Amino acid sequence: MKKVLTIIVLLLFVITLTARNTDRVKFPGGKCYMLRVQLCDKQGTTFSLDHPEDFLSQRAIERRQRQRLAIDSTDLPLCARYVQAVEATGVETVAVSKWNNTMLVRVRKLDVMKTLLRLPFVTHVTKVWTSPDSIERRKPRPHYRTTFNKWDHLDENPEGVTYDQIEMLGGNRLHKQGYRGRDMVIAVLDGGFMNADVIPVLTRIRLLGSVDFTHAVNKESIFNGIDHGTMVLSTMAANEPGMFVGTAPDAGYWLLRCEDTQTEQMVEEDYWAAAVEFADSAGVDVINSSLGYHHFDDPSQNYRYCQLDGSSTLISRTASMVAQKGMILVNSAGNDGMGTWKKINVPADAKDIITVGAVSANRENAAFSGIGPTADGRVKPDVMAMGSPTSVITGRGVISKDIGTSFSAPLVTGLIACLWQAFPHKTALEVMDMVRQSSDNVECPDNIFGYGIPNFWKAYQKMRDER
Repeated sequence: MKKVLTIIVLLLFVITLTARNTDRVKFPGGKCYMLRVQLCDKQGTTFSLDHPEDFLSQRAIERRQRQRLAIDSTDLPLCARYVQAVEATGVETVAVSKWNNTMLVRVRKLDVMKTLLRLPFVTHVTKVWTSPDSIERRKPRPHYRTTFNKWDHLDENPEGVTYDQIEMLGGNRLHKQGYRGRDMVIAVLDGGFMNADVIPVLTRIRLLGSVDFTHAVNKESIFNGIDHGTMVLSTMAANEPGMFVGTAPDAGYWLLRCEDTQTEQMVEEDYWAAAVEFADSAGVDVINSSLGYHHFDDPSQNYRYCQLDGSSTLISRTASMVAQKGMILVNSAGNDGMGTWKKINVPADAKDIITVGAVSANRENAAFSGIGPTADGRVKPDVMAMGSPTSVITGRGVISKDIGTSFSAPLVTGLIACLWQAFPHKTALEVMDMVRQSSDNVECPDNIFGYGIPNFWKAYQKMRDER
């Protein structure tokens, strides 16, 4: 009998192992790498700061003019001569970053790094991605609901199940004044928006477009894969009165995938930078990024706390430039509060952004919410919102509750868009400062609550009175 049981256990183990193996397939195309190539300058570029219309959209130019922001060399495209010389070494360009003056290239052999470093205008080359041996097999989209359950309906509150998370931030009264994000544009940076193109309540949003910036895996629609972005989007954009209303239901939305869900590697910072620069050129006003990094598949690339200074990492350097372009970046603090890391992630450490932590319905900080300060002593997070839990719509089209700073951040993002709609001539820095100053911990900001839970109605009233 004992022998039979042993055989059964072994068979079950083999079956389980086989099932797991069938969920993965060999990485297509063989071994390859991606390198970040840092260029020294933009000398020889054919573009001029006197003619920004040649490299910036009209909306991006107008946004800078409205906020009295200078167009500078970081806005100029890369020097074409440098790009051509890099490509002449046999590499394939995947993406570029104007703001950082970098190229992301794909190679088959790492020997090319030496060749690239011999180019007089290349200052540094970093390996940021190595192809995995295998990736998860593509899965078909799951079925989705076309209607909500009856128990989701709450007639007494116009916002339905989202009433409490909006009311905590003073957003209900802002909505009643007609400020629901009209004429504002929000970019959502995430890893996937499962079924956001077919779930009825989400198909009614003002979708301006979608772009996939990831290049490391087999391409598939951003509406396949994970539904993290779907849930994030729903907290801002959904508009089903009496059931589920987001914080900025009248805004326009760009859905930008920059998270490679198959691996965790530094290349995602380059994807993120490309997405942010696209958002700038597309005329976006507010960016929501429920993404963060500090730990990678290659442990040698892991970040240390001393690097949380807003400038040591490419992603945080990029994030720290967003306000200089006239946009507001809202980034989640991260969910490492109960782990060994405990701190915020990058780019939540960036300067001149709003980093959002999570609280529960009774306004207590969520234990998982990442804490500050930054390595250079700045208060983080900036503000808090309900994230333990948050009402969301999943990729299956059902209302659910989920936890994480990923979902507290977009609550703030949407209401920032509403507040800015009311005062369109305020600068990004002015709006962010008003959000902090309206928060309930402003008298003694700390590195757990930051400035506290913002009150957007209070911020609106103060801006109105000062006008």
